[in-house]
Amino acid sequence: MFSILNRYIFREILYPFLMTFFVFTFVLIMGRILSLVDLMINKGVSLSEILRLILYLMPALMLFTIPLALIIAILIGIGRLSRDNEFTVLRACGLSLHRIAAPVMAAALIASCLAALASFFLIPRGNLEAKNLLFAIVKQKASVGIKEKVFNDDFRGIVIYADRIPVGGEAMEGVLLYDERTIDEPSTIIASRGTLVSNPQSMTVTLRLERGSIHTVDAQFKNYRKVDFSAYDVRLDFTGSAADERRVKFSKLDEMTLWELRGGLDHPDPQGPSRRELLIELNQRLASPFTCLIFALLGIPLGVQSSRSGKMRGFTIGLALVMAYYVFLLYGKALGETGKIPPVVGVWAPNAMFMAAGLFAYFARAREREIVPRWFPRPKGGRVSP
Repeated sequence: MFSILNRYIFREILYPFLMTFFVFTFVLIMGRILSLVDLMINKGVSLSEILRLILYLMPALMLFTIPLALIIAILIGIGRLSRDNEFTVLRACGLSLHRIAAPVMAAALIASCLAALASFFLIPRGNLEAKNLLFAIVKQKASVGIKEKVFNDDFRGIVIYADRIPVGGEAMEGVLLYDERTIDEPSTIIASRGTLVSNPQSMTVTLRLERGSIHTVDAQFKNYRKVDFSAYDVRLDFTGSAADERRVKFSKLDEMTLWELRGGLDHPDPQGPSRRELLIELNQRLASPFTCLIFALLGIPLGVQSSRSGKMRGFTIGLALVMAYYVFLLYGKALGETGKIPPVVGVWAPNAMFMAAGLFAYFARAREREIVPRWFPRPKGGRVSP
């Protein structure tokens, strides 16, 4: 009987969990779809590369959607048992809330393991691979976008003209470049040869010009200056790349594993993130998976209800709790980053607060006591607790 009951309650949670997880993941992906479609239509990026980029971004979305889907599924599943009086029947058969909650906590443990997998391993790997893929796309666009005997203005503040590009496409001959990034003194550069050079470490693409000269005239057209060079590097920035970088920006912290973050605390890099930033990132990686267990403790007593409200109540309460949790988390991180409180406290305080609230609500419901004080407004059509 107990194994049948476990499977029954588990199924009541599984179906709404899967539906909510896919819906919210799709909604979050749609928030980036415009920039991804722009890459595919206007930048010539293939559909397979777009799908790979979405795949690399998925772990970061999962860390948010898994706890959200879990608490909504628990509220909907347990709420249905309560509305149909099945919960009352189970209690009348002598089953305690702890016994009924066992499959729910098992589901929360599985969700926590998935969140831990995403937080510890998949997110840093996915961010690194996404950054490398974006750099490969940028490099491809630079090499493919420049055509011979065509003025190319895909680069911010720069117009490039190449008189001839060999079949291999590795170098350009007869290069004319107009650089207006310095508004006061725009310059014209003429070179016999130009080569695109990529730097995977700094994630930049540079046009290396050879055997040429730089011609500069001031804004009043009174002074003219010419500088000859044997080699000259011009960094290429794509039109709209600043906006794209704001949409998909991966810091070094997001690409570091737990062991790299721990090593950074012991041997900080003067040019890298500060110790406070490393502490916040490390503790957030460790604290995030526990949100599934915490939300389960909150969801079980809140799902047990005697009112006749439908599934929207569970959806609304679950969404409100998750939003409240992340508001506290963002506020704690902000205080930790500014040094007003220790970074560890700023990250773990929301977990401690919601854990305390969950334990109080759970044991109050197990003793059949009211969760909400008597003076608190009650929903119409039912009592607060059975």
